[in-house]
Amino acid sequence: MSTRGDCFVKSSCRIFSLMSNNLGLIELDSVDCFKCPWDHWPNSQKSLCLPKTIEFLSYEDPLGATLAMTAIISTLVPSAMLRLFVKYKTSPIVKANNYNLSCLLLLSLTLCFFCSLAFIGPPQKETCLLRHSAFGMIFTLCISCILAKTIMVVFAFMATKPGSKLRRWTSPWVSFLIISICSLLQLILCISWQSLAPPFPELSTRYQLRFISFECNEGSVIAFWAMLGYLSLLAFISFLVAFLARRLPDSFNEAQYITFSMLAFLSVWIAFIPAYLSAQGKYTVAMEIFAILSSSWALLICMFFPKCFIILYRPDMNSREYLMRKPYLAHQ
Repeated sequence: MSTRGDCFVKSSCRIFSLMSNNLGLIELDSVDCFKCPWDHWPNSQKSLCLPKTIEFLSYEDPLGATLAMTAIISTLVPSAMLRLFVKYKTSPIVKANNYNLSCLLLLSLTLCFFCSLAFIGPPQKETCLLRHSAFGMIFTLCISCILAKTIMVVFAFMATKPGSKLRRWTSPWVSFLIISICSLLQLILCISWQSLAPPFPELSTRYQLRFISFECNEGSVIAFWAMLGYLSLLAFISFLVAFLARRLPDSFNEAQYITFSMLAFLSVWIAFIPAYLSAQGKYTVAMEIFAILSSSWALLICMFFPKCFIILYRPDMNSREYLMRKPYLAHQ
């Protein structure tokens, strides 16, 4: 017996024969085909519809468990660094690198690691609304802190010139004004996104035949990429300003660390775009989490590991005498 060519893989076929003794007619190889429901798939014999497996990144999944454990452990590192900065807040290197902004940046990096946990587990209406908005706002706070630190480094050196009028712009309120403006713009974008086309949980069958992908639909793809684009713009501006200021005379020129951190941050998210577009199902979510963790670690390593190393293992470099060997943040 054979089946008709228009019975494709999502169909279940019944093959039967009709015989009529009275008329002497025999109908062989007749086919009755019908499509399986959207949440079922046909077996290999195409004789039965089987329910599809619902797939999402869960804590029971080895991949989800690994990412969750990595995120939890990662949150401990900036928390420990924050305690170290608070303990040594009167030391020259901590004071010279803007103690308040450094603490705010460490706190935001802790939240960056923590927010990746919202991407694990079955999507719900609340978690879908929280995922990308929390990610966008926390990372905007983080990059805004770095941008403020970069601008303050430039202002601090320019203010040391005789007759400079930039000394008043080295006040802490200027850095917090920069952070507030940058964060407010992202907040407006997120509120517009949530109001006009909010993300929602969705069961999708477009990736694989035998699985139903349980995921968060972005609602508005344009808003999603606009959020990432705004983050990239802030990072690029920070990178550009820090790159131009990298040769300023300084024993601990923070602009150099900012340049490397923004370069690493941009590299991670540029590589994320093709990986995100090519991934399917739960691996799309895994790629988002990996990008969040990788970019957060890049910022943490480039911005704070050198300072923590000096505080713990090179106290001779953490002194005013060492800092004053070259012109260094005289306003401090």
